[in-house]
Amino acid sequence: MVIFQENVSFDHYFGTYPNAANASGEPTFYARPFTPKVNGLTTALLTNNPNKNNSNNGTGAINPFRLSRAQAATADQDHDYGPEQQAFNGGAMDLFPAFTGSGETLPGAPADENGNGQVMGYYDGNTVTALWNYAQRFAMSDNSYGTTFGPSTPGAINLVSGQTNGVTQTLNGTANEIADGHGGLTLISDADPIGDVCSSPTGNQVQLGGKNVGDLLNNAHVTWGFFEGGFDLTQVNANGTTGCKRSTTSAVTQTKKADYIPHHQPFQYYASTANPTHVRPTSVAMIGHQGDAANHQYDLNDFYSAVEAGNFPAVSFLKASGYQDGHAGYSDPLDEQQFIVHVINFLQQQKDWRDTAVVIAYDDSDGWYDHQAAPRANASATTEDALDGQGVCNARGTLPGVNSKGQPVQGRCGYGPRLPLLVISPWARSNHVDHTVTDQSSVTRFIEDNWLRSERIGGGSFDAVAGSLEHLFDFFQPFPEHRKLILDEQTGEPVKQPHSPHG
Repeated sequence: MVIFQENVSFDHYFGTYPNAANASGEPTFYARPFTPKVNGLTTALLTNNPNKNNSNNGTGAINPFRLSRAQAATADQDHDYGPEQQAFNGGAMDLFPAFTGSGETLPGAPADENGNGQVMGYYDGNTVTALWNYAQRFAMSDNSYGTTFGPSTPGAINLVSGQTNGVTQTLNGTANEIADGHGGLTLISDADPIGDVCSSPTGNQVQLGGKNVGDLLNNAHVTWGFFEGGFDLTQVNANGTTGCKRSTTSAVTQTKKADYIPHHQPFQYYASTANPTHVRPTSVAMIGHQGDAANHQYDLNDFYSAVEAGNFPAVSFLKASGYQDGHAGYSDPLDEQQFIVHVINFLQQQKDWRDTAVVIAYDDSDGWYDHQAAPRANASATTEDALDGQGVCNARGTLPGVNSKGQPVQGRCGYGPRLPLLVISPWARSNHVDHTVTDQSSVTRFIEDNWLRSERIGGGSFDAVAGSLEHLFDFFQPFPEHRKLILDEQTGEPVKQPHSPHG
C-alpha cells in the first residue's frame, strides 16, 4: 500500500539525518549504532551554501536553518513547473529563495530567515520524529525524485501512470497545460478532474487518456482502491460540514481546509477509473473489487472498515484529509505525523501485517530547498521550461506521449526535485538507506512487477525506465511477523511494548 503525502523535499525532512539537535522541550531522537549516512546537508552546505553566496537571491540569500517543532506551521512555497526548474539553475541548486521562496514570519526566527529565505528551512528528528524512527527500524531512500517538475497533480498522475501527457478534454481554459509539439497537451500544473462533483466549477479542469495502473490491475482481476479523506459526501464532520465542503481546522496551522481535494485524486482524471459522483460502495465486502458502483474510489474510513472486515485490497493508495497531508500553508509535519502513525499502528495490529508493505511517498517538494540535482531522465523544450535557460530542459532523450505515434512529446522535464521515500514492512531492510535512483513511477513499477508479471503501461510512461524499489527489501528476514514499531501519534516516539523473544 502507498501513503501518498504532500509537498516535502528530502533535505526539508532528512537533511541532517540521523543527527537531531534534541532541543529542550522537544521529543528526543538518538540514532542507533551503525546508522548509515544519507546524502544530506554537509557542514559546508550548512555554513557556506551556494544559495547564501548567490546575490540574485537578494535578502533571501541565507544558509539552511533548522525549524523547531514550534515552527511546524510555515508558508507554502512556490512549486510550479517552471520556477522549480529555475531554482535548480542548471544543476547549481542555488536560486531557491529567488524562484521558489515564499515565506512568512516565523515565531522567534531572525529576520533573515523570513520572507523568501524561509525556503531554506529544514526539520530534524525532534519534529519529524516518527519518520526518523521508521527510517531507523525499516528502510528509506536518499535518491528518489519527482518524476517531473511541478506541483501536486502531475505528481499524483505520475504515481499511477507515469504519464502526464494525453489530455483529452479541458474545461475553463488551458492554464495548467502546455502544447506537446504533436497537437496534444501535457499537464504541468494543478487542474481539477472533469466531472468530479467537487471540482471547481470555474477553474481549469481536464481529463486524461491512456492507461493507469488501475486499468492494469482491473485486467488482472487484482483488488485495489484509492482511499482519500473526505471522499464520502454523506458524512457530517464534528464542525457540521458535509458534502464537498467537509473540512477540518488544524490545531497547528489554525487553517480550515477541505478534507477532499479533487486535484489530489489521480484516478478521477481517467474515465475508466473515475467515480465522479462519489458513489458509495454497495457493501464493505465489495471494497476493492471490480464491478462495484464505487469503481475503486473510496473514503479513508472505507479502508479501515474493509481491513477490519478481513477484506484488505491487494493494492491500496491512501490520501490523508487535507489538514493531515503535510502540505505547507494549511497542514504541517505534526498533523501529518498523527495520520501516518495512526495508519501504521493500525496495520501492525492486523493479521495481514506479515504480508504488508507500506511505501511512504510524496507528490512534490513544495519548492523547499534540496541540494541534490536530479538525474536528467527526460528532456523538454516549451515556453515553461527553464532548467538550462529559457525554454530549455536538457536530458539524454525525450519519451513519447499517449497519442504521438512514438514521437517525443514536450512538457515532461524530469526528473524533478528529490523527495522522501520510505518502506515500512516486515520485509523491509532494517536501518537501511538505499541509493538506487527511483522516482514516483517506481511505485507503479513495483506494483507491476509484483502483481502484473512486469506488464508496463506503455505509451511513453516513465515506468519503463524507472528504478526498482526491490533494494529496500530483504525477503530472507527471520520471524517477519515480529518486526513492528508502535509509535506515539503525538510525539512520534516509540511506545514500549511487551518483550518479544524474537525482537
